[in-house]
Amino acid sequence: MAGEQKAKGKTEELKGKAKETVGRAVGNERMTAEGEADQMKGDARQAKEKAKDVFKH
Repeated sequence: MAGEQKAKGKTEELKGKAKETVGRAVGNERMTAEGEADQMKGDARQAKEKAKDVFKH
């Protein structure tokens, strides 16, 4: 389960980076902001799962 959530977080992060890059390329501020938000969400999910791992061991 934890590995699945980490992978989901990484996927969100990569998807957000792509969205941000496309948004910057076409000059779409909303898309850029959404991409940044997706990246932060992915980072937070990964950090949460890493913290859970620390407390398990």
